[in-house]
Amino acid sequence: MIKDFILPDIGEGVVECELVDWLVQVGDVVVEDQPIADVMTDKALVQIPAPHPGVITKLYYAKGEIALVHAPLYAVEVQGETASAEVQAADSKAPGPDVSPETMQLTQAPQGAQVSQGSGVEIEDFLLPDIGEGIVECELVDWLVNEGDMVVEDQPIADVMTDKALVQIPAMKAGRIVKQYYRKGQLARVHSPLFAIEVQSSQEVVQASPNTEKATVNEAVSGGASAADTPVAQGKALASPAVRRMARALDINIALVPGSGKNGRVYKEDIERYQHVEQSQPVASTQAVCPQVSAASTTTLANQVMAADRVEPIKGVKAVMAKLMQESVSTIPHFTYCEEFDLTALVTLRESMKQRYSNDEVKLTMMPFFMKAMSLAITEFPILNSQVNADCTELTYMSRHNIGMAVDSKMGLLVPNVKDVQDKSILEIAAEITRLTAAARSGRVSPADLKEGTISISNIGALGGTVATPIISKPEVAIVALGKLQVLPRFNEKGEVEARKIMQVSWSGDHRVIDGGTIARFCNLWKHYLEQPEHMLLAMR
Repeated sequence: MIKDFILPDIGEGVVECELVDWLVQVGDVVVEDQPIADVMTDKALVQIPAPHPGVITKLYYAKGEIALVHAPLYAVEVQGETASAEVQAADSKAPGPDVSPETMQLTQAPQGAQVSQGSGVEIEDFLLPDIGEGIVECELVDWLVNEGDMVVEDQPIADVMTDKALVQIPAMKAGRIVKQYYRKGQLARVHSPLFAIEVQSSQEVVQASPNTEKATVNEAVSGGASAADTPVAQGKALASPAVRRMARALDINIALVPGSGKNGRVYKEDIERYQHVEQSQPVASTQAVCPQVSAASTTTLANQVMAADRVEPIKGVKAVMAKLMQESVSTIPHFTYCEEFDLTALVTLRESMKQRYSNDEVKLTMMPFFMKAMSLAITEFPILNSQVNADCTELTYMSRHNIGMAVDSKMGLLVPNVKDVQDKSILEIAAEITRLTAAARSGRVSPADLKEGTISISNIGALGGTVATPIISKPEVAIVALGKLQVLPRFNEKGEVEARKIMQVSWSGDHRVIDGGTIARFCNLWKHYLEQPEHMLLAMR
């Protein structure tokens, strides 16, 4: 059976995205969860997986074209369609633990079906869309509306948390929320009902006046400068990635641009019109009021009039980081321990090995040495690689040394981790660091690489810092920040001043389970391995 794959709702007002690359071709046999395509929204590069195995029969877009959300992306000849349908039917009968007998019958309707309730309204189930990357369930973090609330199209309804980011789920249609299938903290299943909404029947929608939308558009276009100061509803702007890039290039807040398209959709012409109004209107009014003001003064006044505070929502990876950091600081008593490392010998060793062992797949930086030395020190002080439970009644000593590293990616701060450092050589660690860094900076790091970290390293020195107070990533109990490497004068054993390669390191520990003496002794052993790398090599198994 030939089946169209419908591009899912990626959330946050995204209505289309750019088809960056096809990862398969027509005729290819694919398996479930196999990556099919890379698409680019205005936020990130997203990989679209296959929900069913089968044979690709058609690709609806070419590279670089704009793909529409809720429209076919590709066609696939599905194998075992009958069995798949039975599974979907079973899932739809069990949408969640809080389904009442009255609403249970709604979930037994086929996907996309509408159940008529009379009086010109229908009740539809909103199915939690496929957020991509093989995610089959996510945590319901918060409902942004209540049962009985009236909502408009694209209004945020719920926040859900995947293992990668916080995602906001918008309403597909205007209507009244009649049922929420999950409570806060429960796991919601992809492709199962998330909420039920009462909407106008399709007949009434057709009978609506066709001039309503045109009147709204004309009013927005003719609003002039006053309309330009009014943000789109919910602070969002419907626009293509190309239009968003144009707005960013012109330093224009797209949320302030009145869109002339359907539902306030912003086009390039709207950006150009807004820019023209912003550049011409303030200058003209200034000259009219103060005709004798000099040209320089006029420009200064115009810039002051044009300047405005800019408000941006905190969302995506940044929202996740904000929640995690706030929870960490509010529940973990942090204490900081700082030390100075003399890395002159290590820098010399690394320089001598870099030319021979570095290539496109392996960048022999300082980080692999830091990670391996840390793993060796953890062997002597395993409490640094432990995790504490929520009420601080149990401490688990982790057997795997999964050392995380903070990466400043285009999506925000990500902390992928190198798994099983205790079993890897320095070159193997270097290869993993190279892979993870490239993936994180491109926004394509996999959820598995972000999970199961046991201790973390933040390399603030790459940006120029020397000392920091890093925030622990729960449920870990320690994190270290590396300062920048500096050439500083120090006395040698003979009392002579020498130029040495010095780095400041700053530890944060969970004072519920780690005391100052423990972290000091651990840091001294780690320092010993890095300052005298030959001892580190001898300690390796």
